[in-house]
Amino acid sequence: MTTPRDTDKEPSKSEIRTVVASSIVGTTVEWYDFFLYGIAAGLVFDKLFFPSSDPIVGTLLAFATFAIGFMARPFGGLIFGHIGDRIGRKKTLVATMMIMGVATCLIGLVPTYATIGIAAPILLVVLRLAQGVAIGGEWGGAVLMAVEYAPRGKRGFYGSLPQIGLAIGLMLGTGVFAALNSTLSEAAFLDWGWRIAFMLSAILVAVGLFIRLKVMETPAFRKLETVEEKATVPALELIKSPQSRRNMVLGMGSRWAEGVAFNTWAVFAIAYGTGTLHLSRQTLLLAVMAAAATMIVFIPVFGKLADRYDRRHMFAAGSVILTAAAYPAFVLIGTGDTAVIVITIVLVLGVLYPIVYAPESSLFAELFPTRVRYSGISVVYQLSGIVASGLTPLVLASLLGSASGGLSLIMGYIVAVGAVSTLCTLAIRRRDLYTEDQDGSSHPDNAAMSHTPAT
Repeated sequence: MTTPRDTDKEPSKSEIRTVVASSIVGTTVEWYDFFLYGIAAGLVFDKLFFPSSDPIVGTLLAFATFAIGFMARPFGGLIFGHIGDRIGRKKTLVATMMIMGVATCLIGLVPTYATIGIAAPILLVVLRLAQGVAIGGEWGGAVLMAVEYAPRGKRGFYGSLPQIGLAIGLMLGTGVFAALNSTLSEAAFLDWGWRIAFMLSAILVAVGLFIRLKVMETPAFRKLETVEEKATVPALELIKSPQSRRNMVLGMGSRWAEGVAFNTWAVFAIAYGTGTLHLSRQTLLLAVMAAAATMIVFIPVFGKLADRYDRRHMFAAGSVILTAAAYPAFVLIGTGDTAVIVITIVLVLGVLYPIVYAPESSLFAELFPTRVRYSGISVVYQLSGIVASGLTPLVLASLLGSASGGLSLIMGYIVAVGAVSTLCTLAIRRRDLYTEDQDGSSHPDNAAMSHTPAT
């Protein structure tokens, strides 16, 4: 049982290091598994599970199942957000990692359409839904472990560290596919090579669970247990609170540009480059992998800046910069020059994208009180992910087809998204989490709200 003495004790440096390691490894595993599907959708699944005489139709079907995973994420956010707010962050995160690992390994074992017919894409969709449910509960808990353990004045930095898992997971996913693509023949890669990438997930899950089981519950949640203020039904409490409702809407709107930017350059760019521009698949995979490696460096840099400057202004500026960079980036990729392509993707995905991704976790955590924070942050991130992330490759592919390969419709969409996200971000009012977590006053409408930096 948690006692007041336990909650008043400051976490040691060793405990914080373990928490950070757990969060980074956990998000790495989850994102590696999740991104494998996105990469395979554009390179493998359209041929093996959704065969069609029209390559564009096969690609659209493959990206449609990619989007299904994002549609499942809000359900995972609600389910595991409720559990995380009721019984704790740690136990919830162990469950999400297990679900993701099993689903990913099984995707690597699904027979193709040529072998079992329509059952193949159906099984693929079911397992993709399981992935979506798992990641829906993982992200919110992982970032809250870091944010709620963070010392005062360093929530932005510590909150950015789990975000590195996205970069590492993307780098590992694209790296494994690039390695398999370069060492195997086309036939071998399509026949069995791609399955190796999915089966490797078992190793990552084992390592992640080993570290995650060593972590204690967060001080903020332990404080909540001592004052007996846990929400009975966190989702209902979110809906009943005017401030929480407002913050959920604004949070989802602000995230739109971030989700579109990532999936444009990490997912759609590969299919666009190989299918429309007929560029080297290996070149694009290596470019995304290099961008992911660069992102690992810049995420903590912008995380530190998020503690020094207003997170809202930083996030809004990032939305504007990413929007402005979209057209030049597409034009440069269209040159077909290998060096230009790599530098462009590294710049837009590895350097510019972290401006919004690094402060996102601490910014969204500051929208909700402790008692409903896991549910709130999960709903914002995962519900917005359906449109912001999951549908992006499908929308962009459709707009590309409608414009006969031109970029006009795609650019119109990206500009509109950037405008909405910027306005929503600037309208956000933040919450002083440190004061709230110390005094236990975690009622939805009691915490201090401010337009100034809160740490």
